[in-house]
Amino acid sequence: MHIIKISTHTRNQIIDITSQLQKYISQNNFQSGLLTVFSPHTTAGITVNENADPDVKNDIVSFLQKTIPQNNQFAHAEGNSDAHIKGSLVNFSQNFIIENKQIQLGTWQGIFFMEFDGPRSREVWLKFLPDKG
Repeated sequence: MHIIKISTHTRNQIIDITSQLQKYISQNNFQSGLLTVFSPHTTAGITVNENADPDVKNDIVSFLQKTIPQNNQFAHAEGNSDAHIKGSLVNFSQNFIIENKQIQLGTWQGIFFMEFDGPRSREVWLKFLPDKG
């Protein structure tokens, strides 16, 4: 397992981690298999979305904030139930196909760490599973 350290600077933030993941694949000469990308935090997530227009990331954050506001009279005493809900909706892990040392993504896709309870110091855990044969 490999760990990537991430520092977030705002309560809700989307951070592109595509290049860090590709660097991990390239440096370890991983040819073909699956890469699992996991967030061990209940108030953050991992997603794939458009990476060409930064407005998409802003729209996602804005929509989630409006749909699941922070102060919505939740029962959880820490005051971050919205972040837990957002993390569950986004999901905590994703799997990616690796072929010829490259993460297989669509033309406009990037891989993102999504922070919902920042600013914080975070980790993303990576596990590569090579193809058999």
